Amino acid sequence: MQSTVERVLERGVPDGVDLRPWMFKICKNLFIDERRAHAVRVRAATRPELADEGVVSGEDVALGELTLREVDRAMALLPDEQRLVISLVAVEGLTYREAAEVLETPIGTVMSRLARARATLAQQFGDGRPKGENK
Repeated sequence: MQSTVERVLERGVPDGVDLRPWMFKICKNLFIDERRAHAVRVRAATRPELADEGVVSGEDVALGELTLREVDRAMALLPDEQRLVISLVAVEGLTYREAAEVLETPIGTVMSRLARARATLAQQFGDGRPKGENK
C-alpha cells in the first residue's frame, strides 16, 4: 500500500477519476510488476548466463594462467631469433614483411625462423605439456 500512496502523491490524481478504484488498480499493477521482477531475479540467480555482467569461472581463469605459464616456459626454450620472430608475428600481429623490416632481415629468414619456432612449440606441446616438465 505504501508504494501505491507514494505513486499517487508523486504523479497526482487525474481529474474526474474515482480515487478508490484507481488506487486499487495502481496497487494491483505494482504487485504484478514486483512479482515479475522477483521472477527475473530468481531466474538470473539460478542461471548466471542471464546476468548483466559476464560470469567469470575461477577454473577457467586458473587454467588460463597455467597455460600462459606453460607457453612462457616453452617460449623461453626457443633461440632468441625464433622467440623474437614469433613474438612479433603471433603476439604483436605484424605481417611477415613488417617483422622483416623491424628485424632488418630478409622476409624469407623471418618465414624460416617462424616455421622453426612453430615446429618447436608444436613438438613441445605434443602431449599437451611442454617437454622437460615433470608429469
